[in-house]
Amino acid sequence: MKLPKVQDMRMFVACVAALMLVSCGGGSAGQASTPQTPVPSTPVATPTAIPSPNSGAFWKPSLTDSFQWILSTAFDTSVNASVYDVDMFGTTAAQVAQLHALGRHAVCYIDVGSYENFRPDASAFPAAVLGNVYVGFPNERWLDIRRIDLLSPIMTARFDLCKSKGFDAVEPDNVDGYQNATGFPLSASDQITYNTWIASLAHQRGLSVALKNDSDQVSSLEPIFDFALEESCWVGGTCAALSPFHADGKAVITVEYTDATSSNTFLTQYCPQAKALGFYALLKNPILDTWAEPCP
Repeated sequence: MKLPKVQDMRMFVACVAALMLVSCGGGSAGQASTPQTPVPSTPVATPTAIPSPNSGAFWKPSLTDSFQWILSTAFDTSVNASVYDVDMFGTTAAQVAQLHALGRHAVCYIDVGSYENFRPDASAFPAAVLGNVYVGFPNERWLDIRRIDLLSPIMTARFDLCKSKGFDAVEPDNVDGYQNATGFPLSASDQITYNTWIASLAHQRGLSVALKNDSDQVSSLEPIFDFALEESCWVGGTCAALSPFHADGKAVITVEYTDATSSNTFLTQYCPQAKALGFYALLKNPILDTWAEPCP
């Protein structure tokens, strides 16, 4: 479930990216009133078999790794963290190599559940997969994740680009569309099928993959995802649902935002809970700039 503060952050990120590529505000919020509910005319592709995430064939964040997450500001390596999560389109191969030279690992952020009209591959999305405007984001529309047959060329190219730039892992965003007003009759089963396929794209390229904000499906998806990233779970009360990741030796990163959580509350209330569960917790500004306050 998306919270308002997360939407505010993602709107800022969309605008920053749009200024670099085309322009921000090119969409129309009025589109949200016209649901797109096409029935797939061809069978949805069946996800292929994926390597076991416990096979050790690729790098995965460990329980002792530290994290930094930056999506809205210029490339900056000043925070002392062993893993950096950055935008895939906005980060160059040379910058990924710079992180590696500093002894850090790099995670690429890719939106896989919604269409962003400012991305360089926006024209590749067929109209049939575009649903409601994401509330609060006129530049973004939900995708019909049932149409893996239509989305496969686009997402495959994105994951190939992530791999070619030298990233070690992927953070796929918006993998909980079934809980939102997408304009499509998406089911929990549809989401599991799609998320399983997304994990396969990562593993087939030797990349580990995070489960992002889909805590209600952890029991089904934890075995095939390598770590978890959850926004505002202490405020929202969803953190405990991620415990199966830690129990399986997988990293869990939780991020709270300064517009809803004070530094004092984060340090005195949430950090003790995070430590008790073995999670890595960060306090970030909603715009996901360089500033970060991890638990001590």
